[in-house]
This record gives sequence, C-alpha cells and structure tokens, in this order.
Amino acid sequence: MRLAPGEDPVRAQDALAEHLRTHVPWGAHVTVTQGTAAAPYELRAVGQVYDLARRTFAQAYGNAAVETGIGGSIPFIAEFARTFPGAAVLVTGVGDPASRWHGIDESLHLEMFGRGVLAEALLLAELAVAR
Repeated sequence: MRLAPGEDPVRAQDALAEHLRTHVPWGAHVTVTQGTAAAPYELRAVGQVYDLARRTFAQAYGNAAVETGIGGSIPFIAEFARTFPGAAVLVTGVGDPASRWHGIDESLHLEMFGRGVLAEALLLAELAVAR
C-alpha cells in the first residue's frame, strides 16, 4: 500500500488488515498475512545535484523537468537516505502518457527511453566535473 510521508507503516498495515477483516462480504473468508513494513520518504530536491539534474534533463528532453510527488513508498528510499544522510537521493521516472505504468500493458516508447539514457549520461558527466 502507498503511504504518505509521516505515516507509520506498521499502524497503516494494521489499519488495513483490520478494515479487511471487518468488511468481509457475506460468504467470503479473509485471511490477512502481514509482511514487512517500510517507512515512506519525502524527498527535498534542493541543492547542487538537483540543480544539475534539472538542467541536464531539460537538455535531454528539450523542455523543463516536471517534478511530481510520487514514489514515496518505494521501500528502500527511506532506508537509503537514513543510512547515507549526506547523499543526494534522485528518483527519476521515464514515461509518456501511453506508458500506463504498472498496468498489464505497460510500455515505454524507445525515443523516450533514449532521452532518459541521455539525461542520465549528461548528469553523470556534469557530476564528474562538479566533484
């Protein structure tokens, strides 16, 4: 399940399990087996690395980067940021309106993929010079 920054993953998991157990349709049986829980993370995209990323992605795509607040429940992000507090965490996604992310017919246009590869290469080149 997706969590918002600040939510307690164990409490959220318990609440979902309780909701499922108390709203079982007549004749159905529900068994909830809870797994591991991971904390959500809110990325603060401020600083030199993020400025370089915006510039190189704009160069690769031909227009300004669009920042959206999604993906905060990717389990390893919060743990990575906690383990390496000085690291800049940059989570990028490459897609177009027809990508249908996480759908059974998910796809990625090859030109869009190429621009993503170019953007990452430009960013790595800029980071090599900036260090």
